Amino acid sequence: MSKVSTRVVATQNRSEPLLGSGAGGATATNKVWRWGGDNMLPYALSLLARRSVAHRRIINDKADYISGKGFTYAEGSAELKYMVEHANGSGESLHGVLRRIAMDEAMFGNAFMEVVTDAKHSFLAFYHIDASRCRVACDSSHVVLHHNWAQFNSTEAVTLPLYPLFEPMEDGTLRSVVHYKSYEPMFSHYGVAPYIAALDAAAIVYKTDRWNISRIDNAFQLSGVMMLDGAVDNEEEADRVVRLAEEKFAGNPGQVLFVLRDNAEGDNSRFIPINTSTDGDWHTLHTVAESDLVVAHSWFRSLSGLDYASGFSTDRILQEYEVALNTVILPIQAQLLEPIRAIISSLLGIDASSLDIVNRPPSRSKPLYMRIWEARRADGLDYDESDPEQQHFLAEITKYNIRSIE
Repeated sequence: MSKVSTRVVATQNRSEPLLGSGAGGATATNKVWRWGGDNMLPYALSLLARRSVAHRRIINDKADYISGKGFTYAEGSAELKYMVEHANGSGESLHGVLRRIAMDEAMFGNAFMEVVTDAKHSFLAFYHIDASRCRVACDSSHVVLHHNWAQFNSTEAVTLPLYPLFEPMEDGTLRSVVHYKSYEPMFSHYGVAPYIAALDAAAIVYKTDRWNISRIDNAFQLSGVMMLDGAVDNEEEADRVVRLAEEKFAGNPGQVLFVLRDNAEGDNSRFIPINTSTDGDWHTLHTVAESDLVVAHSWFRSLSGLDYASGFSTDRILQEYEVALNTVILPIQAQLLEPIRAIISSLLGIDASSLDIVNRPPSRSKPLYMRIWEARRADGLDYDESDPEQQHFLAEITKYNIRSIE
């Protein structure tokens, strides 16, 4: 297939992501593989990520590092340059699309990307699809999209084929969906979130924070039992008195237990405090849960700001970034880029093998204005001040400066 003009690589036909009802529909939209026991697992994982501070920070950082700082590609490839800068008709860059895909991958262990073209392959567009909207159809070759699976309505659902299948739509486009999923034994239709073993740890981090908030709301009152003496005619009256006392004096429900008793000989109302010294236990529980969460994510504390309180160590950050780059970041980047390169090559006839993600450490140990021989000398390596190749500045060999990634 011959190369196409730069003008039509992505946006000549300003196709939007398919959101209409009933388009496609090659399979019954109410027959899907459940994602979780009640088909609502993505909603639960999203809620957990919005509540647990450390958990959310790790997800955000992983998405940032995996999506990188932009793209590199073969010098002089105007087609790839245009695709990188204009990934779809909504004006998004390829980096912006990949950032959202990486976010879903880190949060759900699944991500979905819509591919749009036409019968002549005169254009190509990539769109991110919110993974919480997607379910795999029972035929395992389609994906069903719906805006709210808690209130599913088949007339509002959209069915699209899974890559490499493409199907024509009512607007004349050909569309397909790439399903990224983290491999997990015994799970065929969906991937599993990488931190699955730390769901309880993420909940503990959230709940310990919530416990501290409840203590503040109650002005750090002691917990205890309030014994109230009083005469009441029936159980309903007793319940009403206790509820009024709780609303007025107890603060957070459960902080103080009110007990109403009938005592004819004088008023023996009194407060019996429950003295506990568990502050240290709660702090330890929170710290241990954070550590377990980092381990389950296959991540590093210094890359998520969890160790800044004990000092900022540039050397440790760079060392842990190097390990993360080779064990986590690069493998996931290869997984995300493989279908993108294949789709660009097969549909547009463009050699996309040079398309790659720019990775930069969070901090630099050497200034970019340093010459190569100076950097080698600083690292204790052999250097030659007269070698022309070592006369170049580090900035000239940094990927970030080789290609434009605006």
